[in-house]
Amino acid sequence: MIDPALDTLLTSTLDRLGGTGPALALLLAVLILVFGLISARRSQARQREAASLAELRFAELLKAQTEMQGRVAAMAEVFGAKQSETNQAINTRLDGLTQRLGQSISEQTRATHENLRRLQERLAVIDNAQTNIQSLAKDVVGLQAILSNKQTRGAFGQSRMETIIADALPSGAYQFQAQLASGVRPDCTIRMPNGQPPLVVDAKFPLEAWNAMSDARSPEAAKIAAQQFRRDMEVHIRDISEKYLIAGETQDTAFLFVPSESIFASIHENFEAVVQRAHRARVVIVSPSLLMLSVQVLQALLKDQRMREQAHVIQGEVARLMDDLTRLDDRVRKLHGHFTSAQKDVDLILTSTEKLTRRGARIGELEFETVAALSESPDAVAEGRTAPPRLRVVDED
Repeated sequence: MIDPALDTLLTSTLDRLGGTGPALALLLAVLILVFGLISARRSQARQREAASLAELRFAELLKAQTEMQGRVAAMAEVFGAKQSETNQAINTRLDGLTQRLGQSISEQTRATHENLRRLQERLAVIDNAQTNIQSLAKDVVGLQAILSNKQTRGAFGQSRMETIIADALPSGAYQFQAQLASGVRPDCTIRMPNGQPPLVVDAKFPLEAWNAMSDARSPEAAKIAAQQFRRDMEVHIRDISEKYLIAGETQDTAFLFVPSESIFASIHENFEAVVQRAHRARVVIVSPSLLMLSVQVLQALLKDQRMREQAHVIQGEVARLMDDLTRLDDRVRKLHGHFTSAQKDVDLILTSTEKLTRRGARIGELEFETVAALSESPDAVAEGRTAPPRLRVVDED
């Protein structure tokens, strides 16, 4: 392959010669051949340089590839270790999370069961309360039925009044439906102390007008019902005053029993004229609590009367008790004299025993002495004779 610069030079030279002859053609051919060889050598040199350069670059690439493989292997190893640690840490955390989650689920389950148990208990209590409310509603309906009927309403007030009086007083201190000399029968008569006439208690209360006043839908209807209630109360108070207040047979005051504290309070708050009329007629309007208090006062009075009636018996018993105490005092004094004499005798005996004890102690302190062996003769010792013993008092009183 001809070098482009040589080709350009030959072309320009041929153009200048203009084809002058065969010699020139030959020369030109030689020159072309020389230049071709030179070009071929240069091309081979360049190829060898390119090949050496390619080999050098290939070696560098191999070296770089080897280094890259080593780095990749190191990175793979590092990544493997990191991945193993990460997997271990993740497994550990998952185990801990699983354990905590299991504990939390167990606690939540236990708490849920406990809450369900408490809820069941509360539902049971609510069921019982609902049952009680239903029974109470039935009782209220029954009470409404009782209060809607005049006769049954009177029986209800009579029953409550009888319960209060029977619980507070003894059986002989009251009487229900007792007939008076005029032929009327009050609901209850209570025996008074000191021979006083009995106290009359009436348990009939006009409730129709009161219920109409409570159920009124308009102010005009409520006003009409209030007027009717006032008239009914005045009529009933007049009947009690005329029928039950009998001079010499009953007390000059009677009780009108109202079987509700709320009605009693409303009467004193809204119907002051009725209360004043009852006071003038000597009729006292009482609620269950006031009736109970009055009965307790009467109970105390009756108890005081019984105590006064039994005073002479108590005095006699006290006198006999004093006699017994006097006899007991005399006998105790005699017994004290006997004890005093016995004490003196015991003191004398103790004196004698002390003397005997001291003398026995002195006897025990005596010592027996014998004659010394040196003062005795050898013949006496040989014959076995010794001097008689001699007493010596060591300590004398």
